[in-house]
Amino acid sequence: MTLHGFRGHRFLTLVLVICVAATGMAQAPASPQVPPPTIRVTTHLVLVDVVVTDKQGKPVAGLHPEDFTLEENGKAQKISMFVRPSENAAPEPLPPGIYSNRPEYRSEGPITVMLLDALNTEYKDQAYARQQMLRFVQQQYKPGERMAVFTLTGSLGVLQDFTADPQILYTALQRYQPQPKTFQTAAQPTQSGEGAATTSQIVTDLDPATGPLSDSAQAAVAAFAGAQVGYAEDQRALITLNALNSLARILGGLPGRKSIIWVTGDLPFSLIPENRSVTDAELSEDLPSLDTRRVGQHAAGSAAEFFRQSHAEDIRETAARLSSAQVAIYPVDARGLSISTDTDAQETMREMARETGGRAYVNQNEIKEGVERAFADESATYTLGYYPENKKYDGKYRNIKVKVNQSGAEVFHRRGYYAIDPSQMKGYSPSQEVASALANSSPATQVSFTAQVVRPEANPAKGKLGVSFLVDASTLSGEDVSGGKKLNVLFYTAVYSADGKMTSNESKKVDQVFDNDTYQKILQHGLLLHMDVDPKAGADQVRLAVQDGRTGLVGTINAPVKAQ
Repeated sequence: MTLHGFRGHRFLTLVLVICVAATGMAQAPASPQVPPPTIRVTTHLVLVDVVVTDKQGKPVAGLHPEDFTLEENGKAQKISMFVRPSENAAPEPLPPGIYSNRPEYRSEGPITVMLLDALNTEYKDQAYARQQMLRFVQQQYKPGERMAVFTLTGSLGVLQDFTADPQILYTALQRYQPQPKTFQTAAQPTQSGEGAATTSQIVTDLDPATGPLSDSAQAAVAAFAGAQVGYAEDQRALITLNALNSLARILGGLPGRKSIIWVTGDLPFSLIPENRSVTDAELSEDLPSLDTRRVGQHAAGSAAEFFRQSHAEDIRETAARLSSAQVAIYPVDARGLSISTDTDAQETMREMARETGGRAYVNQNEIKEGVERAFADESATYTLGYYPENKKYDGKYRNIKVKVNQSGAEVFHRRGYYAIDPSQMKGYSPSQEVASALANSSPATQVSFTAQVVRPEANPAKGKLGVSFLVDASTLSGEDVSGGKKLNVLFYTAVYSADGKMTSNESKKVDQVFDNDTYQKILQHGLLLHMDVDPKAGADQVRLAVQDGRTGLVGTINAPVKAQ
C-alpha cells in the first residue's frame, strides 16, 4: 500500500481547541497512571532493561539506583531514570464509538508476544511447537499473565490480541494450523509422484533418456537451482526484517520491557551484520572446493553472506528500532531436542537473544520451558535510563555493560545499541512508515491517541463519517523555536471495504508554532483535530494514523464503520 491515494495534505492554521467535551470525548476514562516514558529519538534517552535473578533464577527484589553501575563503551554513565518491576491497574472500558491505542488499553502490566514462525520453520516442526505451546497454556500459564499471539507467514499476522484468559489463548492456538514453509518450492523444486527428485539429485544422477549430463549442463542446472535457493533465502530474510520493524511500531509506545517469544526453526540473520564469525556454510564457500555438498548447501552459504553484506544498513536500522522499543527476543527452537548438526542456526538464535537481552532456548525437548523462562524474567526486570555522554548519533555500535552490587546476582541485558536516528537513514520514507503501519492489523503505538468515530447515520446533516483525533502530546516531539514550540503532526483517515480495498481517504497536517502557555495546555489536554470523510458505498472499516513529522513515529487505530 502507498499513500499516493490520499488527498493532498490540507494545512491548518490551527486555533487550538482544547475543550475536549465539545467532541464528546470527555467520557473517555483517564489513564490510571502516567506510564514510564518511551525512548524518543529527539531526546536520545537510552533505556536498558536489566533482568536480575539469583543463582536459582528467582527475581532479586528491592534494588535501588545506587545498586547499579552502567557503562557505555567502557565509560561510566549517570543513571537518570529508574523503574522497578510493577503492575498497572486495568482502566475502565472505553465508551461506544471511542477507540484508543494508548498503552493502558493495549496491555496493562508486563508485555509478552508469542511469534509463531511458519516462514522459517519446517512443517513437522511447526506441529511439534504448536503442541508444546498448547501444553504450556494448559499446564503452566498463570492467571493474570497477558500475552498476544502473532504469526509470521508471508507477512505478520495477529492470531490473538493481548489477553489474560488462558482459555482464549488455548482456543487461538488450536486454530493455528501448520503450513508449508513459504518459498519452500523455490528452494527445493519437486515433481509429483513417488519418483519426485530434488534439483541436486538431477545434477548428480543419470538421465535415463539421454545419459549423463555434460559438465556445462550440470553447471547450468546448478546455477539455476542456486539462484532459486538464494532468492528464497533472501525473500524470507526480507519478510522477517519487515515483520520485526512492524513489531517495533506495534510495541514501541507501550512502556517497559517487551518479551517476544519467537518459536522458529531458523533465524535468517543476526542483528549484528558485522564483527561476527561467518557461518560454516559461508566459510565453505571461500575454501577450495573439495567438498561434495549439494546445490542447496552451496546456495545457502552464498545467500547468507550476500544478504548480510547487501542489507547491513537495513539490519542495523531494525536493531535500532528494536532497542528503542525495548524488545527482548527469546528464540525458542521449534525443532526441540535435535540430533541436527545445524549449529549455525542455534548460534544465530543465541546471538539474537544476547543482542536484545533475552535468552535462547535451543536443543531442548520441552520447549514450553523456554516460554516459561520469558514470563519469569518479566518480574525480575529493572529499567535504567541514561543520556549518553557521547551526544553524536553517528550510526556506530555502542557496547553497554551493567553491574549489580548484590552478592550472587545474575544480570541479563542487551549488549548494546546502534546510535542511529532512523529518520536520517538513507532512503527513509515517512509516507512509507505510515503505509506500513496502516497495513498491520494490530495498532502501532509510537504516537498515542484516542479517536471518536461518528458514523454517517448519526450525522445526517453531513452524511459523512466524522473522526475526531485527540493526541497525547507527550508522545510528540516539540521543536524549540523562537516564540515557543513547533509541532509537525500528520493525520490520516482511510476507509476500507470488506475485501480490503481503500474506498476513500482524507489527510490533514498541523505544522505550527505554539506559545509556551498554549503548548503546556496541549500537553495537559491533548492536541485535538476533526475531519469528515465520505465513506462511500461498501465502507466496512476505518483506519486512522497520526505521525510525528519530525521523528517519523506513527500511531494507528482500526475501527468499524458500521455499528457492532
